[in-house]
Amino acid sequence: MLLYIDLFLVFVYFKLARVHKKEEKVTNIVKTSHLIVALVTIKLYVEAILKYNFLEVAGISFLFFIIAALMITAVQVGIFIEGKPLIGIGKLYKTIPYLAGAIAVVAIFA
Repeated sequence: MLLYIDLFLVFVYFKLARVHKKEEKVTNIVKTSHLIVALVTIKLYVEAILKYNFLEVAGISFLFFIIAALMITAVQVGIFIEGKPLIGIGKLYKTIPYLAGAIAVVAIFA
């Protein structure tokens, strides 16, 4: 189960990283966290394919990709309550290193 949670977090991370790269300058710390998450992602997919059926992993990955894209798009468009955004995209940018750390830690136990 941790494997699926981590795969979902990976898709959210990379979607957020893609949006961040388009809108702001990317620092070396963020590039390092991208590299760490990419290596962890390779480990996760190798582990997932060895443990589960390839089609199951591909189907779940596609579903997670769609959900992550819709979540980040909803934040970009904005969810407003009384004229103020509920969650700003800038707040999500600040969570990129923490999300990378969480992905790496969960991958150790998955």
